[in-house]
Amino acid sequence: MKVLVINSGSSSIKYRLYDESNPTPLVRGAVSRIGQTGSTLDYTSYAEHQCLSVAAPTHEAGLRLLVDSLLDERLGVVRDVREIGAVGHRAVHGGSAFRGSVLIDDAVIRKMEECVPLAPLHNPPNLVGIRAARKILPHAEQVAVFDTAFHSTMPAKAFLYALPYEYYERYGIRRYGFHGTSYRYVLARSCEILRCKPSDVRMIVAHLGNGSSMVAIDQGRSIDTSMGLTPLEGLMMGSRSGDIDPGVIFHLRRELGMGVDQIDELLNTKSGLLGVSGVSNDVRDLVEGVAAGNERCAIALDMFAYRAKKYIGAYAAALGGLDVMVFTGGIGENSALVREMICADLGFLGLELDEDRNTSTVGAEGTISADSSRVRILVVPTDEEWMIMQDTLAIVRSAAHEPKGYAHARIA
Repeated sequence: MKVLVINSGSSSIKYRLYDESNPTPLVRGAVSRIGQTGSTLDYTSYAEHQCLSVAAPTHEAGLRLLVDSLLDERLGVVRDVREIGAVGHRAVHGGSAFRGSVLIDDAVIRKMEECVPLAPLHNPPNLVGIRAARKILPHAEQVAVFDTAFHSTMPAKAFLYALPYEYYERYGIRRYGFHGTSYRYVLARSCEILRCKPSDVRMIVAHLGNGSSMVAIDQGRSIDTSMGLTPLEGLMMGSRSGDIDPGVIFHLRRELGMGVDQIDELLNTKSGLLGVSGVSNDVRDLVEGVAAGNERCAIALDMFAYRAKKYIGAYAAALGGLDVMVFTGGIGENSALVREMICADLGFLGLELDEDRNTSTVGAEGTISADSSRVRILVVPTDEEWMIMQDTLAIVRSAAHEPKGYAHARIA
């Protein structure tokens, strides 16, 4: 069976097509600028790469183009559309309703719609992609894999905000966390590298990229994470502020006359590395800026590393000690400098980098801790799409062999 993995965004559909027995995708690519001029279909297989100008006025049209490319006599890797037996969808926010991946039916879609107020920028395009896939590939089983599900194991002391309790009970205002699919992959792969069981290690994983977060994992379970009700809370990010005094929002409203939408845009798209440096949200650009003597680039990088360092200390305390520290995500995998800055002076927690290992591990998997380090420090490139494919296969197989409704057992 072939499995199509879809990440449907507001103006794009990123995708991979897998054969169930092979971790290397047969095809990967994206339909970009959906609903805009200049739409493109990017298609990369083992044989060639193509970037084609297309007309994609809607997500449904984009998905049809995608499926047609898979069936194309010259480019395609699928002879019959029914070879695609399942579609796995990245779903950002499952609220408290979803504790794991689920087979999609009308009830699941209704629950996802109820979560739209919690993720107004992400859940609507996720749902658009699901509806399009159900229409275009009606024979295929559809599975939703939620970024928030991994963090459903957090205890109340970690996920509650210190607001009147009724705001949690009535409106679902709490910390949910994100990047959960990435964390599940990194946890599993790290334990393979270390030849240990998830139940045997206390682990912190730093997913550092344009969106950055951190998680504390105890016995294979998320016990705390830095992102909250939305992806804005926590670490400093590419263009998001991360943790901020809520009073700043009231100050911006009262003293500068900024509206809610303006403040939302400021904190999500104009802050973080971009806002502090005034140059870029890309660490590579900031490193170049530092080399050229740009003080604000240096301050931005210092802030990014310092805030990550503070979370490591807090999560080591929450875990009662630390066995493994893992870096992943675009920055975590590729910036030896940022890893060095974050781990500096953490020897008291047992973290010691090996300089040569760190500098030589760029965009690749590896151990970067010194032999004398009490804590193993790893770099593990994440693969969320492979995790979604694995979940999709597991859910579809369960649905085929278990009583009706079994695949929905993890819906609260």
